[in-house]
Amino acid sequence: MSIPAHLPVDLIGAPTDIGAGSRGASMGPEALRVAGIEQTLRAHGLQTTDLGNLSGPTNPWLPPVNGYRHLHEVATWNRTVHEAVFQSLAQGHLPILLGGDHCLGIGSISAVARHCRQSGKKLRVLWLDAHADFNTSELTPTGNVHGMPVAILCGHGPAELTGIGGTAPAMNPAEVRQIGIRSVDEGEKRFLRQSGLEVFDMRYIDEMGMKRTMEAALEGVDDNTHVHVSFDVDFLDASLAPGVATAIKGGPTYREAQLCMEMIADTRRMGSLDVMELNPALDVRNGTAEVALELIESLFGKSILMRQ
Repeated sequence: MSIPAHLPVDLIGAPTDIGAGSRGASMGPEALRVAGIEQTLRAHGLQTTDLGNLSGPTNPWLPPVNGYRHLHEVATWNRTVHEAVFQSLAQGHLPILLGGDHCLGIGSISAVARHCRQSGKKLRVLWLDAHADFNTSELTPTGNVHGMPVAILCGHGPAELTGIGGTAPAMNPAEVRQIGIRSVDEGEKRFLRQSGLEVFDMRYIDEMGMKRTMEAALEGVDDNTHVHVSFDVDFLDASLAPGVATAIKGGPTYREAQLCMEMIADTRRMGSLDVMELNPALDVRNGTAEVALELIESLFGKSILMRQ
């Protein structure tokens, strides 16, 4: 196993699609449970506890106000996620946030960043996604906050969100590596370039291969680094993962995704994980949840052969 077998794992469900543009991600946590996430991790020797689902406001399904949809509800959900993830980390556990839409990364990653500040660890966020999620209220065509979490975590957004965790910004762009990106809005492209965020898009992966991509993304990770993986299931090619609201063709193949996860596992530094945007309403016989679970197994050290 990549993670020491004695490190307890907490499963934390966040059943909401409050930041999304379509309904269904609220059912993601249950789809992962149906796929057998708790039993699978236990079979790998991990002490795993399902803490159940967090609760928060229902989705009012309203149009955006001042460039944000459901800002109050999004902030409430993310504060709840923040406290749950931070408490898990403070107990020496490894939290897995079962989303829910990707706006919830604001709560989870702000908690990880707060934990790193208090423990003196370096933070490295691996953002596995088809989308850069670096929009702002001025740039977004929709107002959906699931397209904004990286920008908000880097301090670009309303105080209700950028201040979660007590420090704004929660992280700086140098702590993030984005992998698998292939859908970026026009204004977002310029903002990404201005920010200096390190993005390994699909062209980079096509040209360099997943091995060299991950070597670059993991450069500098050492024994004092906390690696947080924020895994949006639409990171995968649409043919592998139809059960997402924003499936984009041209993503990593199954083996490329497995290699990505295995190389993260090889660092032995993953300390927290988000699994986001799984939408069983759009899936076929829970197949996307099952593929996601296979990749989660690889993050926890499952490999074809025993490796050093």
